[in-house]
Amino acid sequence: MARESVISTLLDLLSRGADDAPALLAPDRPELSFAALRANVRGLAAQLNAAGIGRGDRVAIAMGNGPEMAISFFAAATAATAAPLNPKYRREEFAFYYEDTRARALIVTADSPAEARAAMLPGMRVIEATAQSDGRLAFDLPDAPLDEHGFATPDDMAMILHTSGTTSRPKRVPIRHRNLATSASNIGETYQLSPNDRSLCVMPLFHIHGIVASLLSSLAAGSAVICPPGFDGLKFWAWVDEFKPSWYSAVPTMHQLLLARAERNADLIAANRFRFIRSSSAALPPVVMERLEATFGAPVLESYGMTEASHQMASNPLPPAPRKAGTVGIGIGVDVGIMDEAGNVLPQGEKGEVVVRGGNVVDGYENNPEANTAAFTRGWFRTGDQGYLDSDGYLALTGRLKELINRGGEKISPLEIDDVLLRHEAVAEALAFAVPHKTLGEEVHAAVVLKSEADERVLREHCAASLADFKIPRRIHILAALPRGATGKLQRITMAKTLGLAPES
Repeated sequence: MARESVISTLLDLLSRGADDAPALLAPDRPELSFAALRANVRGLAAQLNAAGIGRGDRVAIAMGNGPEMAISFFAAATAATAAPLNPKYRREEFAFYYEDTRARALIVTADSPAEARAAMLPGMRVIEATAQSDGRLAFDLPDAPLDEHGFATPDDMAMILHTSGTTSRPKRVPIRHRNLATSASNIGETYQLSPNDRSLCVMPLFHIHGIVASLLSSLAAGSAVICPPGFDGLKFWAWVDEFKPSWYSAVPTMHQLLLARAERNADLIAANRFRFIRSSSAALPPVVMERLEATFGAPVLESYGMTEASHQMASNPLPPAPRKAGTVGIGIGVDVGIMDEAGNVLPQGEKGEVVVRGGNVVDGYENNPEANTAAFTRGWFRTGDQGYLDSDGYLALTGRLKELINRGGEKISPLEIDDVLLRHEAVAEALAFAVPHKTLGEEVHAAVVLKSEADERVLREHCAASLADFKIPRRIHILAALPRGATGKLQRITMAKTLGLAPES
């Protein structure tokens, strides 16, 4: 099928690769072609349908990264609705997500955690997935005749994910096939992906970033995806040398870990230049972008994504178009605007809440009218992020609205403080955050991880050279590591609680 054909389901998306072209690659695993992948997904989906699992039914998946996870996701989404879960959850967490999604089945491999099985609810069915010697995947279900009438349509839910839920009960986000197909196509257009590309998937495949940016966008372009077991800073460059990916997408913390090991991998880096490097899911400090480009010799393109938008909402474009450090670029296939509290769209240059609309944006949260009323205004999705559009239409984020530090009425972006601290030669990682204050409302603190010797006084003096007095952290906590969530995101909102900091006077 021609690459120009319209895609609206995940099966459509798989149709774009040439039959004999590689689709999935992995260390110590046979190559799986597009023809084999398509046949495998159709056969597994038919088995699920024959077992009584059909459109609208939720199928949980608990396994680590790799071709097994990718194929299981496609099969579950084609026959029913996939509910990929973090395999590192504890038993109580698995039980919560099974109940919350009303999961009817669980797909696991022999390596899946025992907690995932132990947490199964009455009536749930366990499906064992086993890799075959030819690279395909087998389910322990009876063979079934191929009948695609039961397969998903564009309006069916391909998967259901949850918001992070850092401050409240996580919300269910149902993502339809047409949302995923639109987002994958937008990403392919943004980076001009072609069958000549290969992506290295180091983001977890239970997260929207890994699923859509690393996996779906590549397959939609007819290009191969390298699926190692997960991110590993020690093995990353060996994988690059073996499989020759043209790009990878990751969160800033992963990029920083690769930078820290760059010197000892200098020869491999010089021999394997990427066409581009993508960063998403958290703010990329401009200083880190500068170091990445200088070290890896490739343009670094920061992008902006959310689960509710099936991942990508904006991205810096490829050269020769400008890429602007400190911005997340422009909307491609997505309308991006800035809105005030009353719901008015603001002109360029004015600061407010970032809003988006497009075919990638979900229709709403599941069974949550209160959240939908708050999040959707006249067709726009309110992201909860603050920012502005510059004179060229590039989006600059100034922080999550709930992460902005309100010090005596002064609204402070913690991202600005992060970047200043990271420019000190002794600082490896930095995170500014709010601490409750009895009179000011909130006070500015920061936490850092050092790579060479420095003390709090030196770091505060460094901040004073670049920041207004009210932005200088009152305290800088020197830690061995910064707390992160399951996908590597820094936990800014809960930082004061994590450190046990009481309200200040």
